[in-house]
Amino acid sequence: MPETGLAGLAELTQEELRARQLAGLRQTLRRVYANVPFYTGRLDKLGMVPDDVQDLADLARLPLTTKDELRSTYPFGLLAVPRERVRRVHASSGTSGAPTVVAYTERDLSTWAEVVARSIAAAGGRPGHLVHVAYGYGLFTGGLGAHYGAERLGCTVIPASGGRTSRQVQLINDLRPEVIMVTPTYMLTILDEFERQGLDPARSSLKVGIFGAEPWSEAMRAEIEARAGIDAVDIYGLSEVIGPGVAQESAETKDGLHVWEDHFYPEIVDPATGEPLPDGERGELVLTTLTKEGMPVIRYRTRDLTRLLPGTAHAPFRRMEKVTGRSDDMIILRGVNVFPTQIEDVVLRVPGLAPHFQLLLAREGRMDTMTVLVEADPGAPAARGREAAAEVVAAVKDAVGVTVAVEVTGPGSLARSEGKLSRVIDRREAPQM
Repeated sequence: MPETGLAGLAELTQEELRARQLAGLRQTLRRVYANVPFYTGRLDKLGMVPDDVQDLADLARLPLTTKDELRSTYPFGLLAVPRERVRRVHASSGTSGAPTVVAYTERDLSTWAEVVARSIAAAGGRPGHLVHVAYGYGLFTGGLGAHYGAERLGCTVIPASGGRTSRQVQLINDLRPEVIMVTPTYMLTILDEFERQGLDPARSSLKVGIFGAEPWSEAMRAEIEARAGIDAVDIYGLSEVIGPGVAQESAETKDGLHVWEDHFYPEIVDPATGEPLPDGERGELVLTTLTKEGMPVIRYRTRDLTRLLPGTAHAPFRRMEKVTGRSDDMIILRGVNVFPTQIEDVVLRVPGLAPHFQLLLAREGRMDTMTVLVEADPGAPAARGREAAAEVVAAVKDAVGVTVAVEVTGPGSLARSEGKLSRVIDRREAPQM
C-alpha cells in the first residue's frame, strides 16, 4: 500500500490526532486572518486573534459560514494565497444563485489526491486495480477528484465520465474494472442498461462501487448490491471543502464514513439554532479545513444531516453516519417533515416497482399535495401497477405519517440523470392573500 493510502494512520493515537488538528486549525486561522478580509472582519468583531484559540473547543466561539456567504465573495473573495499560486479552479453549477468557486494550490491538489486515495483503499481498491470513473468531469469536483485519487493509489483509471450509458456497459465488459465510482442513481441506470442488453451485471468484473454526490438509502445499497454483486460503499465530500474524499465508508464494516480528521474537523450543530451538539446526537454537519491553502473554510454549514460516532475500522478517526437527508431538501407537507430518502425506502421494498421515482408537489386550494411518480419494473405484470401503488400509499402513511398519491408509470418513462438526480418537482405557488 503506498504511503499516500492508509499506511501509518492506524498507529495514530487520539492525542496525536488532536495535536495535529489544533496545529492545523491555528495555522489556518492565521492564514485567513492575514489574507481574507471576510474572516479578518469576523475575528475583529469578536475581539479575537488567531492565537486566542488554545483548544479545539474554542472553535465553537467563531461564527458559522454559509453557502450564501461564499457566493457573496464570488469569485475570489475568499482566496488566502496570491492568485498566481492557484493551479486549478472548480465551481458549483450556480443553478440557485452565483456559482461557488473553489481554488486549489499545488499542495491542495496533492492533499485532495491523498484523501481520495485513502478513501479508495478503505473501500477495497488496491494498486493495480482498474477504476471506472463515471462521475462527470469538468467544474464538478467528482470526476477529477476520483481520477487523481485513483492514480495516487496506483490504480489504472478509465475516465468514462457520465452519459452514453451503453458505452459505459461496453467499457466495463471489455476493460474489466474492479472498481466503479459514480453517483448511486446513475449506477442504477447503468444496471438497467446491462439488463436491457440481456447481460447479468452480477457477472461483470466489478467488485466495489464507491458512490457519492447525493444522499442514498440503505434500501438502495441493498438494491445495488443484489443486482450488481458488489460491495456498495459511500464516499462523502463537497466542493466548498475540497470535493470527494472528506470521509469514506469501509467495505469491511459498512457502518458509516470515517472522516479524515487530520484534514477536516467535523462538528454537529442544531440546524435551527447553530448550537454545537455532542457526539452521538443527530444534527447538521459543519466542517473546518485544517490543511487547505487556497480557500480554507471555517465552520462551513454543509446542510447535511448526520451524527458523529466513535471510529471502528479506521480509528482514531470518528465516523459520520450515512447522510440520508439535507436540511434544505426537507419537504414540509401539511406540517410533516418528509425526506426523499424516506420515500425511496418504501419504493425499493414494494415488488413490481423499479427504483426510479420523482416527487411532484402541487397545491390544491390551500392544501399541499404530493404525488409519487414511480416506474413499473419491466418484468412485472401490467396488472401489478395498481396493487403496487396502493402498497406505496399505505407504507408511506405508516412510515412517514402523510397521505400521498401514487402513479405507476411505464418502464423508462421518467427522465434519467447522468449525475445528481432531481427527486423533487415543486409546482406549488404561494397562496393568494
